[in-house]
Amino acid sequence: MNVEQPVSESTWIKSSYSSGAGGECIEVAPHPGRVHVRDSKDTTRAALTVHPTAWTAFVGFAAL
Repeated sequence: MNVEQPVSESTWIKSSYSSGAGGECIEVAPHPGRVHVRDSKDTTRAALTVHPTAWTAFVGFAAL
């Protein structure tokens, strides 16, 4: 079984497109071998963990 350690609050990076007034925004916490992604509006929910290549592909697709 693979148990993830909690991600420190200081590790999370909010999108530069976030206005701070709510809306659809995410935060990421990059780590070696994985990227944690969470909803900035509800940080109490579990984060999604993806492989860095999957994250890179997602960001490339979203930028289109």
